[in-house]
Amino acid sequence: MPRYILSRLVLALVMALLATLVIFLLANTVPGDPVLSQLGDLAASNKEFVAEWRAKWGLDLPLWERYLIFVQRLLHGDLGISISSQRPVLQDIRDFAPATLELASIAFLLALVVGIPLGIMAAVRRDSWIDHLARLVSLIGVSSPTFWLAFIMLALFYGGLQIAPGPGRIDAIALPPPSVTGLYLVDSALAGDWATFRDALAHLVLPSIVLAAATLGLITRTTRASMLESMQQDYVRVARAKGIRESRIVIGHILPNALIPVVTVIGYSFGYSLTGAILTETVFAWPGVGLYITSSLFSADMNAVLGGTIVVGVVYIGLNMLSDLLYRVLDPRAR
Repeated sequence: MPRYILSRLVLALVMALLATLVIFLLANTVPGDPVLSQLGDLAASNKEFVAEWRAKWGLDLPLWERYLIFVQRLLHGDLGISISSQRPVLQDIRDFAPATLELASIAFLLALVVGIPLGIMAAVRRDSWIDHLARLVSLIGVSSPTFWLAFIMLALFYGGLQIAPGPGRIDAIALPPPSVTGLYLVDSALAGDWATFRDALAHLVLPSIVLAAATLGLITRTTRASMLESMQQDYVRVARAKGIRESRIVIGHILPNALIPVVTVIGYSFGYSLTGAILTETVFAWPGVGLYITSSLFSADMNAVLGGTIVVGVVYIGLNMLSDLLYRVLDPRAR
């Protein structure tokens, strides 16, 4: 097992390095000049000032040299300075990360609470109305584009029916709770400000449903398929031949074995919730890492784009490695 962990760590490091290379090349080959974007009309009237800015941000160096400098800084925990905010990118991400973490966590819990029971009931009552409903939910969740679903939900429940709050974490006229963790639900609960708690919770409903849709469909489909496969095993037939109640067979025999493959999907799902938050945050004006990356991309702030994307990528790789290790712990056959 320790040798396997070491091999997975080495693989994760290699994947992270390749991810930095791909992200760096993409960020530095897209159209747009960050200096011209920031200086605007000054760029046309003062060529020397433009040259100074390029030298300041290292944009006058060859691409390979800029990548080596970037990796060297990255190994020291330095993600560079944002051209737009003039602050360290890591500091910006620390400020924006709690909003993304709160949204992704609520969406992930929603997908688990709904997806696993729905998949179990669909398998136990195969070809019934609940099974058809589960397959329909899975199909819609997996196939619906996130940005399209976000626009539909916002237009229907906020613009049309007017039963949901608008974009943002809280109302525009409301004050955020005293910052302790950066999570509005936690901070407002710690402060005893239940009005802000309800406001923040109401603003989480629509974006969390949109973000949970794809992972909900994947978890439901995987749970159903794993349950159906476990129900065909010999130990289930033996348990039924002994006269054990069907509910005990499902809970004590089928479910523990069926949930083992779901562990891998759960790790992937939380990683997807973090990466999928980019589109959701953009539509709902949610001040998280996703919106930070998007706004930085529009302003050609490549340091911010690189830093935010790499942080999300490293978290995604780490979660996948953790779910892989947990799978081997739960299933002795995989060791």
